[in-house]
Amino acid sequence: MDDKKFDLHDIVEMKKPHPCGENKWKIIRMGADIRIKCMGCGHSVLLPRTEFKRKMKKVLQHAEE
Repeated sequence: MDDKKFDLHDIVEMKKPHPCGENKWKIIRMGADIRIKCMGCGHSVLLPRTEFKRKMKKVLQHAEE
């Protein structure tokens, strides 16, 4: 299985866009669940880690260290 590397504050692209039209999301919480925030309208969504890995397409930008 393709293991995608992602970390806190990364900007990711999901397979389906948000209803507001934006497809960029920022990871704002990580644990068993992952909370992502829409970069367009600011709405946040909490997903189980397994569901997030399945729905994530790619990492667009890694967080600044």
